[in-house]
Amino acid sequence: MHNKLLNLLLFIVILTVFANCANRGNPTGGEKDVTPPSITKSIPENYSTNFTGNEIKIYFDEYVKMKDISKQLIVSPPMSTPAEITPLGTASKYITIKIFDTLKPNTTYAFNFGNSIVDNNEENPFIYYRYVFSTGSYIDSLSVKGNIKNALELKTDEFVSVMLYEKDSTYNDSTIYKQSPSYITNTLDSTTNFTIENVKAGTYMLRALKDGNSDNKFQQGLDKIAFYEKPIVVPTDSAFYELELFTETLDYKATRPKLVAGEKIAFGFEGDYKDVKFEVLSQVPEDYKSRVIKDAKTDTLNYFYSPKLDVDSLIFKVTNNKTIDTFTVKIKDNLKDSLLVKSQPSNGIKFNEDFKLSGNIPFKSIDKSKITIMQQDSTLVPYTTVYDSLSNTYSFKFEKTEENNYKIQALPNALVDFFENTNDTLNFSLRTKTKYSYYNAQVNIKNGKFPLIVELTNKEGDVLDSKYLTEAKPLNFLFLDPKEYYLRVVYDTNSNGVYDSGNYLKGIQPERVSYYSDVIKGTAGFDEIITFTLLD
Repeated sequence: MHNKLLNLLLFIVILTVFANCANRGNPTGGEKDVTPPSITKSIPENYSTNFTGNEIKIYFDEYVKMKDISKQLIVSPPMSTPAEITPLGTASKYITIKIFDTLKPNTTYAFNFGNSIVDNNEENPFIYYRYVFSTGSYIDSLSVKGNIKNALELKTDEFVSVMLYEKDSTYNDSTIYKQSPSYITNTLDSTTNFTIENVKAGTYMLRALKDGNSDNKFQQGLDKIAFYEKPIVVPTDSAFYELELFTETLDYKATRPKLVAGEKIAFGFEGDYKDVKFEVLSQVPEDYKSRVIKDAKTDTLNYFYSPKLDVDSLIFKVTNNKTIDTFTVKIKDNLKDSLLVKSQPSNGIKFNEDFKLSGNIPFKSIDKSKITIMQQDSTLVPYTTVYDSLSNTYSFKFEKTEENNYKIQALPNALVDFFENTNDTLNFSLRTKTKYSYYNAQVNIKNGKFPLIVELTNKEGDVLDSKYLTEAKPLNFLFLDPKEYYLRVVYDTNSNGVYDSGNYLKGIQPERVSYYSDVIKGTAGFDEIITFTLLD
């Protein structure tokens, strides 16, 4: 019995020891590695001169890998044949740069890796590493600094390329469409400031692109652009250049039309279409007529004609100001579209909002005696209509009261389209809320140079409400949905009532835009007075 007791006590002690050892030995994971990799050596050394090779090796104290190098790597000046950076898909203790381009003599080259070099385990970045070498006897050390902002949007684009073009005998305004720049940098994703480094003394043109396909060339429909109007001389006296990035309005361009339904031809276009005129050059009967409406979703003008023609083709002259195009459209026996009528809004309606009916075929007439608006107490509501021929939309204007239901009915033959089609019976229901469901803002603009366009936008810059201001007076934005708004003012320099973007070839900068400093927290049932003092 005594031996059994001793054995039991010994067994308990052993278990306790092992348990304590196990507790002490439980892995805690340790502290997270936050130390970025460091370079042990480079062959050739960074900032080497008289460079003649075609391969560079950069060694690190731990395994590294490349992350988002297609966005992060900037080579300045750009190379016609891109250098090869390896390895890309695996980790290694060194990076190899293979150069295939013919290097320019007496030129300083810089490989700016941004944040693309990270360690293999925790992806700690080796921030803004630059490898620099010169094919000449010295390293160019001058720089150009500045800031990028979007001309219209509040948030500036990321990864904007900022470029210098040497202003020599070969430079002209179209160079940016055809050639890579002399020097380039990128704002990456962390700042709107830029610095173009290792620049040699000279005269340059300063440009910037939000480069849609990363080819270092400007394409109007794809890229945003910014430009400094005058040549800059390097070195400068600590100059800091501010550039405004904008999207150019596309130059007008008509595309080849085609018959898409019976007596309906789709004319595609780019740019401003509002002054487009159509003329039929083919022989047509005396009762020939036509109508044009804008497609609601695409850059297309739909041309409708009547009567049906027994011809193989129609020849059109399409004119937009000084631009004239001639098109031949093949005609065949297609089925006509059926009349489709859409309404807006579809459920709730605000007190200052119109009810709208639009159609896919141009309306010919409206019979208001066949359309009624009735509120919930079964009394008829008087209304007026306004027709927009380009959008093919009737707007119904009528007085509305709080928490009321409205039923709108259009009997057959109320709407007649271009081809004499009519509607079936149409019924719509709308409801208003209490006025306390909305937010109201009175905006007072101080120190303004009129005229001004005053806009409320969402975070993405979409215009939710807009007013035109020609003199100093309060502006009332009423019945707004309760949510966040951004207030901006467009300086309408040419008094045309719309924001005008810039034009690079014409040397026109975009119209000035100022944003109110605070986000407007629109609260239901709340009326707010906002004073926005503009800077000179």
